[in-house]
Formats: sequence, structure tokens, C-alpha cells
Amino acid sequence: MIKPDIVFVANLAGVSPATVSRVMNHPELVHPETRRKVELAVEKSGYIRNRAAQAMHGRRSATIGLVVPTVANTIFAEVVQSFNDTVSKEGFTLLLASHGYDLDREYRLIRKLLEHRVDALAVVGLDHSPGTFRLISGQRVPLLAIWNYLPDSPLPCVGVDNCEAGRLAAEHLVALGHRRIGMVFPATSNNDRARDRKKAATAAFIAAGIELPQRWQITSPYSIAQAKAACLELLEGKDRPSALLCANDVIAQGAIYAAARLGIAVPGSLSVIGIGDFAGSAQMEPALTTVRIPAQRIGTAAGEEIVAAVSRCDPDRMIRRRVELELIMRTSTGLAPELIAAG
Repeated sequence: MIKPDIVFVANLAGVSPATVSRVMNHPELVHPETRRKVELAVEKSGYIRNRAAQAMHGRRSATIGLVVPTVANTIFAEVVQSFNDTVSKEGFTLLLASHGYDLDREYRLIRKLLEHRVDALAVVGLDHSPGTFRLISGQRVPLLAIWNYLPDSPLPCVGVDNCEAGRLAAEHLVALGHRRIGMVFPATSNNDRARDRKKAATAAFIAAGIELPQRWQITSPYSIAQAKAACLELLEGKDRPSALLCANDVIAQGAIYAAARLGIAVPGSLSVIGIGDFAGSAQMEPALTTVRIPAQRIGTAAGEEIVAAVSRCDPDRMIRRRVELELIMRTSTGLAPELIAAG
């Protein structure tokens, strides 16, 4: 069977090959009726243009690569969807990859995307391997870090200040009178989001004169099941904190499930706060208090910025765009038990 080419599509639609090419690359310049004829011919023939060949000749591939740490839970789902919706409206196809919090794997994925001649590349966060920084610095491809914001970031970025997220969560617990506070975070060596949140939260607690016993500082990956197991071990003894600050809502959900398993009342005996405000956090029982990271706004803003960078052919423009956080007070946090007892 002969593979259909652009001439075949043109003959089928009754137009010139140049018109077919224009529909593919600049559909807004073609009369709607003609465009529809070409689109029907493409659909009927099964024609697929050779993007790789276009890229070899210096033409845009109309693809944007996005590399995220995980797609296994809701952490990045909303930002990926809104980013995709934004770039798709401008005619770009999103190529999505996940590295599982492994920065060496991230390097290999980024290399593959660049070999496929993506027009632009987006990554999550500002922590990347030296090899990745060398790779992206040598390419003339617009790049954007999403989810994180720093005023002196080494990469263009659109996101939130994770230090502020940690501080807001800590100050909320302090304002409720909690002094016996535990923290549940993942390993922070390759995760600048968690590292900044934990650093700022710790500083806020110390500023309030609160000691943080090491036995109440536990490690868990972003997994409800593993967070639940870690918190069960922390909470099953009599010597337990009255509040838990969790690195994000996924871990916070695990903490609440652990408390339920042990019959610990939330928030009467244990307050739990997360960071993120992911899908389902408001529907939990009790509903989760959290610091909202506006993922949809981040994804939309990042998509707009990266499309603009491609359109301007300006890979060197340094963008630093901050998106505001918000403390969302629900029913998983309450006054410290000793304040309740004091009446």
C-alpha cells in the first residue's frame, strides 16, 4: 500500500499542495471552506506529515516538551492539563515525560526531546543535574521552569515561592497555639520544592520558640500509602505531636488516614495541614486545610510564556513570573488540645 503524500491529499481535496501545506502550518490564513476540504482529505487519506523532515530543514516541529517528576498522582495533573490546553490552542502538540524524581533520568529524557527537535522545553522546578544544565545551555531552544519561582532563579520560571508556602503553613499552626509539631517530608536532595518549604517552615517554628524533636521529623515519598505507614509509626505511641505539617496534600491525606486507623480525632487531638490544594482535598473528611498552589493559573501562564518565546524566536529572554499562594482553612486543623482543655 502506497503511503499518501501531500500531492495525494491535494488531488483528493481539489487544491494545490501549497494550500495543503498552508492548512497544516498556518490554518488561520486559509478560507474556512477550503480548510475543511483539506482537513477531510487528510482524515480520509490517513496522511501524516513528516515532522522530522521538517525539523531537519530548520522548520518548526510544532511540539513542546514537558518533563515532570510524576504523573502517578494528582500533584501535577492540573498544571499539565492547563499547560497542554494553552499550547494546543496555539497549534502545538505536547510531548509529556516523567522522570520519577530521578534527575539522571530527567537528563536522558530532555536529551531525547531535544533530539526530536521540540520547539521549546518546560521542566518542573529549579533543581537539575549538572548535565542537564550543560545540555540546555548549549541549545537554542526556549526553556521554562514551572511550579517554582525565585527572584534570582538560574532559569526562566513561572510558579510560586515555595519558601512562602512553608512559612504560611507553619504560621497557621503557630497561630492555633500548637507547640508540639511534627513534619512529614520527602527526601529533599533532588526536590527544591520540598526543600524550600521545609527550610522556611523550620525557620518559622524556631522564630516562634518551638523546638522540633528529631523523632517527629519523618520522611515519606509522595505516596498516600507510604505516608500513612510512616505516620502510623509516628502516631501510635503516647509521645506524639499535636500537629503535623506535611510537604503536600498527598502526604497529608496519608496522615489523616493514619489518624483514623488509630482512632485519633482530627482536629480535636491532631491537626494536619498540607500544601497544594489538589483535587479531592476539599472533599475529605475532615476537609484538608492547605496552602493552595494555583496549578491551573501556573499552567496557563507557563503555556502563554513558552508560546510567546517560540513566536519571538527568543530563547534567551529571562522570565520570572510569580503566582500568588493562598491559605485555605478547612476542618483538619484546630486549636491545640492544651488550649481546648484550658477552656
